[in-house]
Amino acid sequence: MVLLCDGRLVCGCADPYGKRVLGDTRHEGVSAVWTGERATSLRADLNNGGSKFCGDCPLKLPLKKDEISPQRALDVPALPSRLYIECTAACNISCAQACCAPETGITRTRQAGMLDFDLFRRVVDEAGPALVRIDFFNYGEAFLHKRAVEMCEHIKRSFPHIYLYSSTNGLAFNEEQVRRLVRSGIDEVTFSIDGATAESYARYRQRGDFEKAVRNLRFAADEKRTLGRDLPFINWRYILFTHNDSDAEMTKARELAADIGVDRLCWELTDHPEDMFSRRFLPGSPDLAAIKREVWDDSNLGNAIPGATPSAQIEVRQSGALASTLGRISELPLMARPGRPVQLAATISNLSTRPFPAQASYGRRLVRLGAQLCDRHRAVVNRDFERAWLPETLHPGQSVEVPMTLTAPATPGRYALKFDLVSEGIDWFEACGSQTTTKTLIVV
Repeated sequence: MVLLCDGRLVCGCADPYGKRVLGDTRHEGVSAVWTGERATSLRADLNNGGSKFCGDCPLKLPLKKDEISPQRALDVPALPSRLYIECTAACNISCAQACCAPETGITRTRQAGMLDFDLFRRVVDEAGPALVRIDFFNYGEAFLHKRAVEMCEHIKRSFPHIYLYSSTNGLAFNEEQVRRLVRSGIDEVTFSIDGATAESYARYRQRGDFEKAVRNLRFAADEKRTLGRDLPFINWRYILFTHNDSDAEMTKARELAADIGVDRLCWELTDHPEDMFSRRFLPGSPDLAAIKREVWDDSNLGNAIPGATPSAQIEVRQSGALASTLGRISELPLMARPGRPVQLAATISNLSTRPFPAQASYGRRLVRLGAQLCDRHRAVVNRDFERAWLPETLHPGQSVEVPMTLTAPATPGRYALKFDLVSEGIDWFEACGSQTTTKTLIVV
């Protein structure tokens, strides 16, 4: 659900003008809306194939011929697990032909210009125990709200378990505000900066200030580095247009991102505005294939900063008593008794330019070795079959030995184990092109 800046709750983030209203937190609680008649009816309608309530929602996917509508439980918990919070629908720039540009009149579709702080706190305090994630943005620039950073602080102080993510154009801050945001405990921040020069940036981000946006991005990275923290994870997202998609401009962005010290630079592809979106990276083009792993939606690990996309080499061999009998030959299949422990030894090498953290203060983005159980045809049966901790942070160019003990399947037969590294809570390295290692497992 999305909390609009006037207190109304709408069903999704693709509702710029607040047409699909589920309830109003100015008059009722979050739980009453979430479990209320309108939301319940909507769930039932979706189970039956669709709802008029959804109207022109662009997130709708048509059912294929003879496809049965996905069935979701109607007896939902009392509160949602994810919430978008819109501080304001106002913006400080005019993105070309964007539905949230001030000229569209989007602010007139809200019954309040800024989210009332007391209302914000009441909503968060009610829903917070059940929330897993808050997306602290919607339409407009969230940090135009004078108490936006204070809101982030309240969320993380009251409910540190919530993953707090925000997206900004980076122009509503001064230096102290952006440094304070980093200190707030926020987990992830994305700066949207579409260009590597002031001239190309201003073509889309009209009335924007490239130098200020980059300066605030630099302040954020510097504050994180000064504090010695592993959060927030700082993204630079760059939408590709015809005026900023040259090799020269993209190379300059890569170099600038590396110099600033952001965690991730990613390209975003779009199909609008009609006279502006990049034609160079159309589906199926060789240019798109060259940057595929660096595109925002391709995976959660791809990175346009040279060498920063995670890449590893994994070698696995059997250890323990059976290994003594079979010899330490890595090409041999793994052997096991049904339901008995199997001792393995893996050598992990970091082929990228970023470290693989063995620990993380907030339980995400630490890297572990994973074993995925596959059938004899190598189709994955259990993706989370086993994990093993790295003994220490693995720095670029280094290798480390990782012991792993797993329990063999109870049913005798021929299986396979696929070994990959996983950035916990984010993605498997395979998703961004890193090589996996697969070993035959014979259970007798």
